[in-house]
Amino acid sequence: MDALHFLRKTAKNTRRALSKYQQQHATQDVLKHIIKHPKFKAAQHIGVYLSAFGEIETHALIQLCFRHHKQVYLPQITSMNQTLTWVNISFQQYKNQRFYMHRLGMKEPKNHRGHHVKTLDVLFLPLVLADQYGTRIGMGGGYYDRTLSFAPKRPYRIGLAHDFQVSNTRLQRNPWDQSLDGLITPHKHYLFSR
Repeated sequence: MDALHFLRKTAKNTRRALSKYQQQHATQDVLKHIIKHPKFKAAQHIGVYLSAFGEIETHALIQLCFRHHKQVYLPQITSMNQTLTWVNISFQQYKNQRFYMHRLGMKEPKNHRGHHVKTLDVLFLPLVLADQYGTRIGMGGGYYDRTLSFAPKRPYRIGLAHDFQVSNTRLQRNPWDQSLDGLITPHKHYLFSR
């Protein structure tokens, strides 16, 4: 097992072991950073994931977006090229949980046409690991990296993570890895230059 595989596995296991209280506390602390973020304040079109694997929970973030009259977009995997399109959802659709379970274990919007990632002003990304230089390591499917490779300038990319998911050492970045513009954890807000 190589070092990255070990780090990824350890972070996933730690994430899954968090109690409901720990998750809620982390989410509230992350939201305090988000609500003050100038990019969030200015954004109208926001992409966000539906948490499913112990990531920072996004339920409160999605509700915050609706309260601030932001357009909310959820990812949907396109089977043709294994990238993500972004489905604009209504508050009613979210409230009624009009989603289906994808074979990879996350929920997706039902039968809606998606938009290109460039439609978004801000994109909140899940991750398994990140470093203090903007490198993001995901679950290993490459969906976000493939999708963002077609959008070098837009949207503004913010990773959401628990504090233990931030590596003190620089992670190896492959040529296809898409870096972050910012990273928000319960205790810190990092800014990067891409």
